[in-house]
Amino acid sequence: MEKVIIALRRADTDDAWCERMRGDVAGDLLGLGLPGLAINVRDAVVRDSLMTMTTLAPPVVGFVTVWAHQYYGEAMTAAISRLASEAEHVDAYLVTESVPLPAPLTAEGARTDGFANIALLRRPEDLDEATWLRRWHIDHTPVAIETQSTFGYTQNAVVRALTPTAPAIDAIVEELFPEAALSDLHAFFDATDDDELNRRMTRMVASTSAFGANRDVDTVPTSRYVYRTPFVVDNRLG
Repeated sequence: MEKVIIALRRADTDDAWCERMRGDVAGDLLGLGLPGLAINVRDAVVRDSLMTMTTLAPPVVGFVTVWAHQYYGEAMTAAISRLASEAEHVDAYLVTESVPLPAPLTAEGARTDGFANIALLRRPEDLDEATWLRRWHIDHTPVAIETQSTFGYTQNAVVRALTPTAPAIDAIVEELFPEAALSDLHAFFDATDDDELNRRMTRMVASTSAFGANRDVDTVPTSRYVYRTPFVVDNRLG
């Protein structure tokens, strides 16, 4: 099983586009028989979030995450082709997935509680890959969980781009936060007062700075919808 994340970029978006992504587009992608599908969109719930940071033009307005038997197979090719009419740029990346904090299960196609903050990271040129991964995965992971109100945390290291014009990025991180964190730093960092907020922010900034995640980063608050997952285990006997 292979995981592919597709970033959709366009100059503007509205709720009609988001509804089409969740409806007609999701239905078409499910019809391809892909083992897993999730769609994240920048809709009215999250559009004014304080957590937005953008370096790309046009910006990312949504993500389609698929699990496929072959990243080069017909279903994957058809999925990328179907999405080409929905955005100015369709940027697909083959990734490896680590899940330090699994997201709660939701009903198929239902909106996940809170919001998903998705970050696009670039590895600094002065950090070799082994050092960068150690500082990100080993050193930073517990800091991220301990200093924020995160209730789901997925790390995707980019193996390579699958579309020829995709911008160079090295990682795609998805963190789930309560809805209050869209506009309240205290809620985002799970801090009860200003002193605790400052302590948590200081610790977080020091940790992200160590592997370059404090600069040249895109963060995209989204509403998250999971339509199919290949990882649900049926524990029934017989």
